Amino acid sequence: MIVVKQIGPQNAMIFKAVRLRALQDTPTAFSSTYAKESQLTDADWIKRAAEWNSERSAGFLAVDDSVACGIAGSFLDQEDASRAHLISMWVSPTYRQRGIGRLLVNDVIGWACSRKARTLQLMVTSNNEHAILFYKQLGFGWTGKTEAYPVDPTLVEYEMSRSIP
Repeated sequence: MIVVKQIGPQNAMIFKAVRLRALQDTPTAFSSTYAKESQLTDADWIKRAAEWNSERSAGFLAVDDSVACGIAGSFLDQEDASRAHLISMWVSPTYRQRGIGRLLVNDVIGWACSRKARTLQLMVTSNNEHAILFYKQLGFGWTGKTEAYPVDPTLVEYEMSRSIP
């Protein structure tokens, strides 16, 4: 049975493992790289896990028994706390098409709603067609904003947004 757990110092090493797997599996989906993040120490990961579990940010792990199979994070916009951002969304290839991504996004929406956010925004890389379709199915639409992908400027990132009920 899949359970979604909030990321914190108590599961920082699980967070580390799933994040590094995500960076290896889908390197153009994230604004960081495996080479960069694999150099972080365990202390860095514990600190990062604590930062992902604050009043203004949250991270979630999808876990099947003891196997982490998905991750998603969110933070409140610095200029407008009514906007939250969905970040670092990933589901292990062997667990895709089983509703885990939807579970993670629902937990992000629940967290954002509890912080009084009214809009959830994300950036998706132009070559990530499966993610674009997934986000459209969850009610996200284009905002019209684009920017160069920071890791590979030959790619573009599209901003998508949806309201939070």
